[in-house]
Amino acid sequence: MPFAPVTLAPSPLLGRPGAVAGDGVDATVAAHYGDPLREQRLLIEGLAAVDLSNRDVLTITGPDRLTWLHSMTTQHLTGLAPWTSRESLVLSPKGHIEHDLHLVDDGERVWITLEPGTGVALAEWLDRMRFMLRVEVDLVTASYAVLGEPVGREFAPGDPVGVAAWRDPWPDLVGDTTAYGPAEHPAAGRAWRELIVPRAELEKAVEDRALAGMWAAEALRVADWRPRVGYETDHRTIPHEVDWLRTAVHLHKGCYRGQETIARVHNLGRPPRRLVFLHLDGSGHTLPERGTQLTLDGRAIGHLTSVARHYEDGPIALAMIKRNTPEDAELRAGDISAAQSTIVTP
Repeated sequence: MPFAPVTLAPSPLLGRPGAVAGDGVDATVAAHYGDPLREQRLLIEGLAAVDLSNRDVLTITGPDRLTWLHSMTTQHLTGLAPWTSRESLVLSPKGHIEHDLHLVDDGERVWITLEPGTGVALAEWLDRMRFMLRVEVDLVTASYAVLGEPVGREFAPGDPVGVAAWRDPWPDLVGDTTAYGPAEHPAAGRAWRELIVPRAELEKAVEDRALAGMWAAEALRVADWRPRVGYETDHRTIPHEVDWLRTAVHLHKGCYRGQETIARVHNLGRPPRRLVFLHLDGSGHTLPERGTQLTLDGRAIGHLTSVARHYEDGPIALAMIKRNTPEDAELRAGDISAAQSTIVTP
């Protein structure tokens, strides 16, 4: 069945004092509420929530829902206990990342949150893959919204706000998997979850809470080396390049689309590119744009994927570069120097 695209109105939370709308896929939610650096500190202290109501929301019902998703995506999902969060990827036949599924099963349905604007494509693909299985796919973005909050626990039935929540496992190793980066991860102990609430109750859900905008949330994501579909990924990104096996890929499960690439690169080769964290020279007043070309000795070796201003570290970024770029090389983003920290070891 065709799924109608959902055109979301600007979030009612843009009516909060000081709110400034974002841009691109985040245009319907707030970039900040007047003080993005203070908003980062509020998130670090667990005192604020982030309006993620631009994210798409899907539900999948039916007794075959978990075994069906298990068979098509990268994570082990059979036997998943109710209210247990998982992250799973949908790959192309050649192993390139297409969708990042933030999913939790409530015992009757699977709730999935997705990057803004990607829900229709995923819902239509899933619907085509139902065959004779007992599953139903619904795109419910128009009825449900998402709030990000610095909470490190799973949702429990009876929680006063919301219908479900996805707890982010990053950067833990989930299941039979591996890491492509250093053993000591800067995001260790990270507390983050996405709370799903009826869209009509979005304002009520945060009436007594401080709000932080997307600039604050993105700065902390970049500092935690957390990849985002459409930012750290393009049409040829494989999970190894962004260290995404650690939370989203089970290495010894049944066949799924793209599995051959996962196994071949893991067992026999190295990813052709690697994600890096960058400290940018902050002596200027402007940040380079996402997508800015990175060079080494005048030669193009990659591009910036996310750029932010951190409340402690100043200008920071994530970037995708060629695997064989020396780890100690100082790169340039236009006229701005950039010092690397290794995320994916070459």
